[in-house]
Amino acid sequence: MTLENEQLNNPLHGLKLDTLLNEVFDHYGWEILAEYTNINCFKNKPSLESSLKFLRKTEWAREKMERFYLYQFKNLPKADDEQYEIPPRLRVIPARQKPKEPAVLILGQAPIPTIRSSNFSDKKPSSHARDSRNNSSKASYKDKNEPGFARRTEKPDRSKQTSAPSNPYSESPK
Repeated sequence: MTLENEQLNNPLHGLKLDTLLNEVFDHYGWEILAEYTNINCFKNKPSLESSLKFLRKTEWAREKMERFYLYQFKNLPKADDEQYEIPPRLRVIPARQKPKEPAVLILGQAPIPTIRSSNFSDKKPSSHARDSRNNSSKASYKDKNEPGFARRTEKPDRSKQTSAPSNPYSESPK
């Protein structure tokens, strides 16, 4: 089977980016696009022209928008991990999967984004380390027994200091 035949079932096959953006914008609007895709070109003074310009220049944003089109607007089942690594335009969508009515998306109920890429493994620290650190304990950073956070127990030695005059300007020339 050739690549042409495999792509015939992909809703993105032969679809221009401006057509995709127009269809999604007409159905959902800027607010839903901004919330569910988390792309700034939909948040700050959005327009079709500026959004198209940004999506054409930025591959990650274009792929994110194409995923939104496939799995929210066309309401196809989510891709497995193997297919997820492939850009949306090159994914093979089985013939048994047909596009459905667009998903109903409600403003204020967008799911929290998750990282599905294989570039991030469980061995590496989370990109949200600050959040997990803040939620892990209610204790102050000074109360922790880590070397960088140990509370100072020794007092500064003040015996080496000489007694300073009460008026620092008393010895200045007049």
